[in-house]
Amino acid sequence: MSEQWLQQIKWNSDGLVPAIAQDYLTGKVLMVAWMNQEALALTVQENRAIYWSRSRQKLWRKGEESGHVQQLHDIRLDCDDDVILLSVEQLGGIACHTGREHCFFKTLKEGEWVAVEPVLKDPNTIYDK
Repeated sequence: MSEQWLQQIKWNSDGLVPAIAQDYLTGKVLMVAWMNQEALALTVQENRAIYWSRSRQKLWRKGEESGHVQQLHDIRLDCDDDVILLSVEQLGGIACHTGREHCFFKTLKEGEWVAVEPVLKDPNTIYDK
């Protein structure tokens, strides 16, 4: 497969592009992460979400520690060529490192962020600490 499709993407000055992971059945936004060219190419090649960890400065295969893999169903590029949308099946039903279904579990109530989604699994039991 030609790598020309990677060149169409408008990577930021750090060589990254934001990637939104969305549940392929419900459309619920699960999380947002970053990808570099290698992460995106591997995501397509391996048919699973692979991101670039800015904090660890390395590739991060979603679920490599937790087992909560994101199986790729579809991939799209927005109209400005600068955001990736991944349609995924979230294996294990947990996308967030806090043990929740998705990362958008806080809502603004009376000037404060309040957690409104339940923890499905204690993160201390998910990750080796």
